[in-house]
Amino acid sequence: MSPQTSAADSTAGFIARHLGPDSTERDHMLDVLGYDSLDALMDAAMPSAIRQEAAPVLPEPVSEEAAQARLRELGAKNVVLKAFYGQGFSDTLTPPVIRRGVVEDAGWYTAYTPYQPEISQGRLEALLSFQTMVQELSGLPVANASLLDEASAAAEAVGLMSRAVKKGRRVILDSRLHPQVLAVASERARAIELEVEITDLSADLVGEDLVGVLIAYPGTEGQVTDPRPVIDAIHSRGGLAAVATDPLSLMLLESPGEMGADIVIGNSQRFGVPLFFGGPHAAYMAVSDKLKRQIPGRLVGVSVDAHGRPAYRLALQTREQHIRREKATSNICTAQALLAVTASMYAVYHGRDGLLRIANRVHERATRFAASLRDGGVSVRHDAFFDTVAVEAPGRAQELVDAAADAGYLVRPIDADTVGVSFGESASEEDVAALAGVFGVGTVVAEAETAIPGSVQRETETLTHPIFNSIHSETQMMRYIRTLGDKDLALDRTMIPLGSCTMKLNPTAGMETITWPEFANVHPYAPDSQTEGWRELITELEDWLAQITGYAKVSVQPNAGSQGELAGLLAIRRYHLANGDTERDICLIPASAHGTNAASAVLAHLRVVVVATATDGSIDLADLDAKLSEHGERVAAIMVTYPSTHGVYEDTIREVCDKVHAAGGQVYIDGANMNALAGLSKPGQFGGDVSHLNLHKTFTIPHGGGGPGVGPVAVAEHLVPFLPTDPTTADPYEETPVDRGVPVASTAYGSAGVLQIPWSYIAMTGAEGQKAATQHAVLAANYLAARLSDAFPVLYTGENGLVGHECILDLRELTDQSKVTATDVAKRLIDYGFHAPTLSFPVAGTLMVEPTESEDLNEIDRFIEAMVAIRAEIQEIIDGGVEYEASVLANAPYTAQAVTADDWTFEFSRAQAAWPVDSMRTGLTNKYFPPVGRLDEAYGDRNLVCSCPPPEAFDISDDS
Repeated sequence: MSPQTSAADSTAGFIARHLGPDSTERDHMLDVLGYDSLDALMDAAMPSAIRQEAAPVLPEPVSEEAAQARLRELGAKNVVLKAFYGQGFSDTLTPPVIRRGVVEDAGWYTAYTPYQPEISQGRLEALLSFQTMVQELSGLPVANASLLDEASAAAEAVGLMSRAVKKGRRVILDSRLHPQVLAVASERARAIELEVEITDLSADLVGEDLVGVLIAYPGTEGQVTDPRPVIDAIHSRGGLAAVATDPLSLMLLESPGEMGADIVIGNSQRFGVPLFFGGPHAAYMAVSDKLKRQIPGRLVGVSVDAHGRPAYRLALQTREQHIRREKATSNICTAQALLAVTASMYAVYHGRDGLLRIANRVHERATRFAASLRDGGVSVRHDAFFDTVAVEAPGRAQELVDAAADAGYLVRPIDADTVGVSFGESASEEDVAALAGVFGVGTVVAEAETAIPGSVQRETETLTHPIFNSIHSETQMMRYIRTLGDKDLALDRTMIPLGSCTMKLNPTAGMETITWPEFANVHPYAPDSQTEGWRELITELEDWLAQITGYAKVSVQPNAGSQGELAGLLAIRRYHLANGDTERDICLIPASAHGTNAASAVLAHLRVVVVATATDGSIDLADLDAKLSEHGERVAAIMVTYPSTHGVYEDTIREVCDKVHAAGGQVYIDGANMNALAGLSKPGQFGGDVSHLNLHKTFTIPHGGGGPGVGPVAVAEHLVPFLPTDPTTADPYEETPVDRGVPVASTAYGSAGVLQIPWSYIAMTGAEGQKAATQHAVLAANYLAARLSDAFPVLYTGENGLVGHECILDLRELTDQSKVTATDVAKRLIDYGFHAPTLSFPVAGTLMVEPTESEDLNEIDRFIEAMVAIRAEIQEIIDGGVEYEASVLANAPYTAQAVTADDWTFEFSRAQAAWPVDSMRTGLTNKYFPPVGRLDEAYGDRNLVCSCPPPEAFDISDDS
């Protein structure tokens, strides 16, 4: 790309806005630490052995305006046709009030995963509406709060069936599933040693030893068949039935749950989420009651708060499922929360009646199109369908696809003899006529009979909850979105100092481009001739990321960090198999590792062996030697997070890599903490063979309340052949040869629709800007650690007593003295207006703090002031001034309703509860009150409720 402003001007412009401290603040922070420059600080903190050999080769940085101008150029290279392609991705209209109020609103897109429920009630309520929507449409009682995409959701369904039906080793996939679903689900099944059969499920099931079937309803060609015979047949053989379906079709089709299905999966994209060139989109899963404790992903449940009123939270068994490590049933850590919120808002805004009108309009236009073709002598393959018409055109499919493109329409070449035309929300009368004309039919019939057979027409009511039947106007919707948003504490209000999460600024210059039509309205399976701009952007981004990490090649296909981990481990596993090392099936994982590491290893069919942690928080080299001695010839890999999850740059990392390589293993370096390396150190140069990156951390894609995420996988040269492959070109009927990679997501580029954000960030920073961001992140963490070390000991430090980009505050001794736990401190911080740091990870009883480079000195000092004040509150308990149970800490946080109630039973004052430091009194308008008091977590698990409660549950007139 060509810079349009000088490097100095553009760097000063963007970096000055991205970095929190100005030069005066930076010098003050360095002075507190005793260093005269950022370079001197980094020389003391970062081991010289890992410093990069040369800076990344990146373009000179440009201004925000120049970056957007370049994106306009790239967008203009895309050809945006009206999408009638289908194959799991449909034309839809995002209501502007939702696009502006949710997708483009920082209060929604900068929020973190709702692990602190008291400050997450708004997004939890929206996600509960999503679950309720899926439950009612699917006819099953429990749904999760979204999965990553339809193909991986299908793979999760297969895994769930195999766990529930332990004696079975075979799974049957419906040949009518979308090709990308077959590609991903079949390879994920084979990875866990299931036998896969892909067949036409209109035939009788044969054989035993079945875990279950995955049925298409409707099929990829649009065909609708009654799934009941297959469901009954698999149940008679002791297996389970999963159904892949389209949520809009379920407004007209009977729900799979009513038909006996055990699991329902699908994609909610057509509920108002743009095509986004393939993602991010919120997939879903609903299950029967007997499977509710095994459902993968997140599950929002209803509990009560300290006042006995309903409050939402993530159900315990799914809140941190990956923390079960090698015993986890899934490695899902993030989901697609922001997109699930968008879909649920779409359902709320249109309501039951509006969605029924949309579904009927889509179906009516599809049936009239099909009837018109038949009247004109053109053969239509299926009599029963919802929105997709498969048109038979022997030997002419591509010719007709090209003719449609000339007329402004993107349709699907199902095969050389068949064209698929899928109708979406915006399809008009003119579109029906124009498309009929492409097939040589000049007259469109005025009416056509329904193409949905009576046996599967919906009879059960759906979307009956008042939330789907009470908000009708844009005014109401605008206020509903604002009401929920106001309940939450996101990055637009305060720093979010979550260790290992890197909650930094998400630059608006990149954010606002994701909804530009020239990017957002491109179908993921459009031909290359129509996607030149997208592919050029992605190639540039992948090349830049390879430069920053020191690897040979990068794939952006994995649509979450967990999927990036899985893709990297599958590459390692397949590399060994291709070399004939079939016995290498052990993955060494340090005890301090993130829980997804072990869960991903299991999904890649690797056995986990834990390596101990030394007293200084580093990998115990003696234990590593012992494990390598014991398992050497079976070691496939080690997974290392660097800097370590303990917040320090381990100076032994090269030695660890060398030892594993000497034993014949590969080194996987988890890129979760790349914000401490970018611009200064390349994992591909100090020993890594593969890494995944979290673009929703270091590279500024927003967390979105738990997703979107993007987790690209970066590999050394010898692993390039094993990178993820395009799911649409795979042959699911045959096991992929081990000398190549397998797909992990529904589309070649995963959640491409948000890649403009990291592209913009790197374009606007360049190599020097990347370095500056890392330096300031390390400066902020060390300044905070130094200022708080007297109040809360810093558990681990590296060379020269310094930390990396985060630090762990140890509360365990204080807990022993006072009974005050790290959880109490997390809840009390809410009253000071802060999101808590990471709680009890990686060490129980601690808080892991990461301020990031984007927080200015005033905000960091405000957090320090809050923590020092809390330390004084703890000391009051230790000194006997107050009993723990009666303390301000044990009863935090405090709602506005509690503070203003006539009855105040506490010994401490209302002012101490709500305005604990004087500085808060100077800005009362910024005071945040949580909408609920402290939640009763145990109650929510004993009484698992995962759908919207009725409105009367929130009646506050009765305080009993």
